[in-house]
Amino acid sequence: MYQPDTLKALIEAKALKRGDFTLASGKKSSYFLNCKQVTLDALGSKLIGEGILDLLRKDMPLPKAVGGMSIGADPITAAVVTVAGYEEVPLKGFLVRKEVKDHGATANKYIEGPVEAGDDVVIVEDVVTTGGSSLQAIERALAYGLKVRGVIAIVDRMEGGTEAFAAKGYWCKSLFTIKDFGIEPPK
Repeated sequence: MYQPDTLKALIEAKALKRGDFTLASGKKSSYFLNCKQVTLDALGSKLIGEGILDLLRKDMPLPKAVGGMSIGADPITAAVVTVAGYEEVPLKGFLVRKEVKDHGATANKYIEGPVEAGDDVVIVEDVVTTGGSSLQAIERALAYGLKVRGVIAIVDRMEGGTEAFAAKGYWCKSLFTIKDFGIEPPK
C-alpha cells in the first residue's frame, strides 16, 4: 500500500540536496534533486510504483503502457510494471532510447518494449523542470504510433513543465511538487 509520507522522507534523505547548484541548463538553483537515489532503492522503487499506479487508476481506464526517456525513466517504468504485475493489473512498459539502435530486429527504432502502434500510454519521469526530456519522449512515442495521454513525474519542480505539456495538449501529474519539500518555485 502506497505510503506517501515514507516516500517523501526517502526523497528528502536520499535525493534532495540543498545549497548552491548550477543545473545542466546553466541555471542556478538552491537545491538539486537526484531521484535515481530513490528509484534505484528497493523501498523507494516499491513506493514509486505504488504511487504512480494509484495516479494511473484515477485516470481510468488504465493506459496500455508506461515508459519514458532512458535512463531516468527506466527504473520508474520497471517499478510501475512490477507493482502492476503483483496486483495482476495488465500493464506494459517501454523505453525511449536517446539514440537509435543500429543493429538487430529493432534497428532504427527509438522505442523498445512490447508496445504496438495504437497503444495508449503515459510517459513517466523522475523530475519535471521545463519538460524538455518528456516532450522528446512524447515526440518519439508519437512517431512510433503510440497515443500519449500525459506525463506522471515523481517531483514537479514547478518551473514550466506542466504548462509546456498543457500547451501541447497533455496533462501532467506528480506524486509531489517542490512545495511539498518547503521550497518555493522561482517566480
